[in-house]
Amino acid sequence: MNFVENIRRHITGAIGAALEAARNTGEINFEHLPTVALEVPREKQHGDFATNVAMTMAKQARMNPRQLAEKIVAHIDRGDWLKDVQIAGPGFINFTLHHHWLYPVLPAVQQTDDRYGASQAGAGKRVQVEFVSANPTGLLHMGNARGAALGDTLANLLRLAGFDVTKEFYINDAGNQIENFAKSLEARYLQLLGQDVPFPEEGYHGEDVAETMRGLIAKDGDKYVPMETTLRRELLVKYALQEKLSGIRESLARFGVDYDIWFSEQSLHDSGAIRETLETLRANGYIYENEGALWFKATSLGEEKDEVLVRSNGIPTYFAADIAYHKNKFDRGFDWVINIWGADHHGHVSRIKNAVKAVGYNSENLDVILMQLVRLFKGGEIVRMSKRTGQYITLDELVEEVGKDAARFFFVMRGADSHLDFDLDLAKSQSSENPVYYVQYAHARICSILRTAKDAGYEVPSVDGVDYSVLDHPAELSLIRKIADLPDEIARAATQMEPHRMARYAMDLAALFHSFYTHCRVLTDEKALRDARLVLVDDSRIVLRNVLSSMGLTAPERM
Repeated sequence: MNFVENIRRHITGAIGAALEAARNTGEINFEHLPTVALEVPREKQHGDFATNVAMTMAKQARMNPRQLAEKIVAHIDRGDWLKDVQIAGPGFINFTLHHHWLYPVLPAVQQTDDRYGASQAGAGKRVQVEFVSANPTGLLHMGNARGAALGDTLANLLRLAGFDVTKEFYINDAGNQIENFAKSLEARYLQLLGQDVPFPEEGYHGEDVAETMRGLIAKDGDKYVPMETTLRRELLVKYALQEKLSGIRESLARFGVDYDIWFSEQSLHDSGAIRETLETLRANGYIYENEGALWFKATSLGEEKDEVLVRSNGIPTYFAADIAYHKNKFDRGFDWVINIWGADHHGHVSRIKNAVKAVGYNSENLDVILMQLVRLFKGGEIVRMSKRTGQYITLDELVEEVGKDAARFFFVMRGADSHLDFDLDLAKSQSSENPVYYVQYAHARICSILRTAKDAGYEVPSVDGVDYSVLDHPAELSLIRKIADLPDEIARAATQMEPHRMARYAMDLAALFHSFYTHCRVLTDEKALRDARLVLVDDSRIVLRNVLSSMGLTAPERM
């Protein structure tokens, strides 16, 4: 139930009717009705909604934008919903509504409860969101953590907006990194058993690799020492991958992230999917052979250089597997595919989109969100290294330090394309400066108000029979308007892939509630006003809880 979208349609319909009326009277000449864009002005004095339609169609109508705006406004049917229409600046048209359009929102929130904010904007469209997809050769770091929070929140919002969503983790369990991982495991295993063997330069030096091999030795001892090298590495990798993936799953689960599918890169090799993809590319004219290697004709699709798909030794490259994986995604019937990658993958975006086109799918149905770096601060200083691992700070350490809720909120509150400075001290502080504490405190405060009301003998009334028109204080109306915005806000955050909008919405809603509570006494002696305000308070609780839930956060009743 999207009240804001309904009123948008009402206004755009009135603008269209006004344009048609003005054309019929000969005041405006144009061939096609334009698409009318509405936005919410930043300043309240500019009304509830504004449009620049007079400026966008001035050339077509061969008329000065402000003069054109005057013609449009003269034909607007104001009915009982439009309080005022004003022309501003070069031709903006500002609409101020009678606030009675907001009142039906209040019972609707009570009736829909935990589904308030949901919509059918996605109309069941199948979407796959692939995120984190860390190499299973180490622990999850800050980049993985940010990707997890962004991807999981985006998937939640897409579901709320009516999309059919699948969350997927791509396991990079094939290729060079696994070969290097195997060499690293073997070296640590033999070293721990007293053998003087060199550690590979390209190996994984983290202490977690040694810990994994200590666990294997405790379990199986030196049984792998006499084995032939290839078999030994194969068995060590099999054991380590199971352990690492289990650890990744557990870390993400503690962070509130669960996946629908864990997809193995190795399965693309084993199933023949890479070979089939190469055959498709060859049939479509995008493969040629040079010096024993197979190449992708990327330059024919606008890239600066062609890419090797199969080396001269017959081994497919990572790019070949990546193309096969993306073909597999669309083969499975996804209408929209979303990847969340680190910003260091910037150069790979156009290559993979062109590869999708080359295997016969519409590259416009693939979106890649590039995620900027995270810097951790503590005591005003950048935290560069984990005291525990001697390397980077892990996701587990972060959650242990600040908690799941603070970590997720901080990762989501900035757009993915913005660098993020994560202040550990701020995230742990219990003050209004800490945004997640500020929002969760608002929810706890609301619950406290409702408990106080109940102790005084006042329950939230049934929505039937409540006179909401008594809510006319500016603080009340601003709060109701923000509550009305939620379905529209979720739909926009989902379709525009901007989960940070929900963090901003939560902070705005909390601020508006605090302002309302400062200016408006809830437990007044006047029954009609008390009942209406109790509904508004409980609606604020429901909406704030729903928003926190969409971000994977808890809504505490006491703090």
